Amino acid sequence: MTGKRPAVILLHGSRGIELKPRAYGRYADALSAKGIDAYLLRYMTDSDTAALNPKTSTQESREAYDTGRFDGWSDTVSATVTTILDRLDSSGRVGLLGFSLGGFIAANTAARDERIAALAVLYAGMHEAMAGKVKHMPPMIALHGEADRNVPIANGKKLIELARSVGAEAEFVPYPDRSHGFDFSDTDPMTSDAIGRVTRFFQARLAA
Repeated sequence: MTGKRPAVILLHGSRGIELKPRAYGRYADALSAKGIDAYLLRYMTDSDTAALNPKTSTQESREAYDTGRFDGWSDTVSATVTTILDRLDSSGRVGLLGFSLGGFIAANTAARDERIAALAVLYAGMHEAMAGKVKHMPPMIALHGEADRNVPIANGKKLIELARSVGAEAEFVPYPDRSHGFDFSDTDPMTSDAIGRVTRFFQARLAA
């Protein structure tokens, strides 16, 4: 598509893009089909990957590591936003789409960087250490499986409440009986439902 276009940056989960590249690709393809540039950002360093390896770490150590890295990861996302906005084909409208850990990072970045025009978060929330500092959030949508044991659905609900408390428009979409990463399934009909909702959200929010 020619002319100036909006963009969405996709932020993967803690196990990287390689865990299920097809799943991220489906979102990127759906956005691109609607004239929205999609960028899948590798925000993690080799040290991050090693520290978050579930085979060699505990949940407690991973959570402690995340807390110390959120702002650094958000700085990487914001630097990418700057690069995109500097492109001649940028419409000046950029959104963030985050999955699991990437959703927490997307929410943290959107609260810090007012250039973010729209936020979509899947099975994530706002880290408690950052929640008390939030003064701003863009329009957002959060999708969450009700049977999520990795990131309980309460996290998504709290994020929506936080966004609304600072005046942002925020929509919450629960998925009954669905677990963490439900939309990574190649056969679950809720995969296409989630992709459709997210795509329509960005179409509406990133229009010039």
